[in-house]
Amino acid sequence: MHKNFKGIEKTVYGRGSFNQLGDIINEKRNDNDKFMLFVVDNYFKGKELEKRIPSKKEDIVKFIDVEAYEPTTEQIDNLRDEVKKSKGIPSAVIGIGGGSIMDIAKAVSLMFTNEGSSTLYQGLNLIKKPGIYHIGVPTISGTGAEVSMTAVLTGPEKKLGLKCEWTVFNQIVLDPELISSVPRNWWFYTGMDTYIHCIESENGILNNAYSHSYAEQALKLCRDIYLGNKSGQTAENDDKLMVASLMGGLSLTYSEVGVCHALSYGLSKILGTRHCYANCIAFNHLHDFYAEGVTEFKTMIAKHKIDLPQNLSKDWTADQITAMAKVAYNLPHMWNHAIGPDWKEKITIESISELYRRL
Repeated sequence: MHKNFKGIEKTVYGRGSFNQLGDIINEKRNDNDKFMLFVVDNYFKGKELEKRIPSKKEDIVKFIDVEAYEPTTEQIDNLRDEVKKSKGIPSAVIGIGGGSIMDIAKAVSLMFTNEGSSTLYQGLNLIKKPGIYHIGVPTISGTGAEVSMTAVLTGPEKKLGLKCEWTVFNQIVLDPELISSVPRNWWFYTGMDTYIHCIESENGILNNAYSHSYAEQALKLCRDIYLGNKSGQTAENDDKLMVASLMGGLSLTYSEVGVCHALSYGLSKILGTRHCYANCIAFNHLHDFYAEGVTEFKTMIAKHKIDLPQNLSKDWTADQITAMAKVAYNLPHMWNHAIGPDWKEKITIESISELYRRL
């Protein structure tokens, strides 16, 4: 069975396009209980962008700190319950921030229309009803969350996304001006998420002409941004990175991620390591799976003087490593893509543990 995925309904791209957000949401203001829910990265509280949010007195603006941890099922359930008790069901949810904020906006939009805890819906096509209208405004580029059909959540038992066609944003606003203030290390880590998406998408059994076309262009843009003669954090490269992130997300949507993302999920679930950073930590040691990609990745690290820590595993207990390995092992779609249908004959909890011991 071939994938039949739903794309974003509307996209606005360009410098200054954030200024159109008010007009965009005004079209939805009479829906449901006639108020907007803005979910905004706490980084922008007290900063200029806060003043530009087109909220009205009836709206709810929630600033959420995503520095300490990634989105959890408990967080989504509590946010949904709090807003419903306070004002009802929003006309739309607008997420303004990085990948974690994008996932929170997508997940909570679904949970306004689906009963019970979000833990019930961690997996593929478990959502019963379409969510409310939701809009993504990324302020950091690389995760592909703005285009992904997955809202990744950490629950009490697993880290797994709410994944279905209704997860996809109805509207996105891509304004490269919003990513100009990203700290250098995170500009690198998130950009490498796009790069790794494409490397993993390309190097697996589900790669095809459709996914390849997006990956090919996204990789070209990444190489311009991180290796080219005009590499670095410039306005021109911000424009490119925002498009690369979108294309990298589209590539993996019709293909799949692989070994690096499986290891990253274990790091995030057990140690709380943020996703893009976890990907970089893992990818740096996966030369036997992605030789050319890892070699190029190391060149990018050296060029931009990124300090990526080594020998982290010496501080992990055997129980922690085994727990991470179990999380990674229970992502069969990733191992199937990367290794093949016989992956269980080649990959074990112990062999995954050995991969973690490299880090």
